[in-house]
Amino acid sequence: QVQLVESGGGSVQAGGSLRLSCAASGRTLSRYDMGWFRQAPGKERALVSTITRSGGKTYYADSVKGRFTISRDNAKNTVYLQMNSLKPEDTAVYYCAATTGWATSKESDYDYWGQGTQVTVSS
Repeated sequence: QVQLVESGGGSVQAGGSLRLSCAASGRTLSRYDMGWFRQAPGKERALVSTITRSGGKTYYADSVKGRFTISRDNAKNTVYLQMNSLKPEDTAVYYCAATTGWATSKESDYDYWGQGTQVTVSS
């Protein structure tokens, strides 16, 4: 079992940047493909980005492509989401998730979730 804790959320103005971190404990993160999801008020949770165990392959939702970068440091048991050029529509609670299978867009494919971190972008 692995425990995930997100951090780095906060309030920024449009055009600003934030870096989210997802720290794992309990088991080494290199065992898992990882994903970042977000849930905006009144909306369903949606996939933002994924990264494979080695970090060799990444995926981004069209809405964040070119602005967000996912990365991982398996030695530090941490996954990151660098968010640049933030927009008000990026406002959401951001969750990291780990899967023992392959990273997909389906929430049900993920075995472990963090508690979420709030990101608020003002115009």
